[in-house]
Amino acid sequence: MKNLLAVVGDGNATPVLETAVLAAKRFDARIVGLNALASEYAVVFGGEMGFSISSEVDRTLEREGQDRRQQARAVFDAVMKKHGIALGAAVPGGGPSAEWREETGRQNAVVGAVGRVFDLIVVEHPDKPASFAEATLEDALFEGGRPVLMAPPTAPASLGETVLLAWNGATETARTVAFGMPFLKRAKRVAVISVDSAMVPGPSAEEMANSLKAHGINATARHIAAGNRQAGEIFLAEAKAMSADLLIKGAYTQSRLRQMIFGGATRQIIAGADLPVLLAH
Repeated sequence: MKNLLAVVGDGNATPVLETAVLAAKRFDARIVGLNALASEYAVVFGGEMGFSISSEVDRTLEREGQDRRQQARAVFDAVMKKHGIALGAAVPGGGPSAEWREETGRQNAVVGAVGRVFDLIVVEHPDKPASFAEATLEDALFEGGRPVLMAPPTAPASLGETVLLAWNGATETARTVAFGMPFLKRAKRVAVISVDSAMVPGPSAEEMANSLKAHGINATARHIAAGNRQAGEIFLAEAKAMSADLLIKGAYTQSRLRQMIFGGATRQIIAGADLPVLLAH
């Protein structure tokens, strides 16, 4: 993983950047801090009808947007300086480096498009459902075509030393494992955990662990009976119990609509995670 896209928006950018720094140091990667500024504003009623607002208000919002962009850039520069990461050209002989990138457009749409050429997209933890941060996360997943690293609400101290792989036998999770191999190969410990209520027809956790062992990965497997607990809750509890600093999960094995109505492990993990989560669809 050599090219990392870190989304620096109006939200809690510091944990995103601190998480990106940990990944960059792990892989001697380049961090591109991305800020997107909306080019037009509208008032929307009921999600269907809208109209452009007055030019005076438009100019005010544009100034406010530029102010937020400057604040985002200041946070980016401060975090890079704190960790001694050079801005500009790549570091001769390797090592992390960084650059700042500005785009025009809705953040979620920009991230979904720009992220396609990066090895990893780092986004913030959504603070609530149906938020701007959640839209960015979902566009990164469904439009970017790349793995997404969701930063925790507070900056982590480490990344990828102890990994929990939330296994359910599904295609989406298999794809996420493939994307996550650079992390898995560097981990000191990997626990492959499956939950009976979350499994789909496919290989078992033990079979997944054996596959990882063939790559020299220190992997163990365990299958858990859910009982009255939800699968996402179990995965998060297991991650906490083993002091995991990365959770790997295939995103939205069920449809997004079904998960919105009935819930699901992906949404439970997105809502409740306090550690970095690697997701892919």
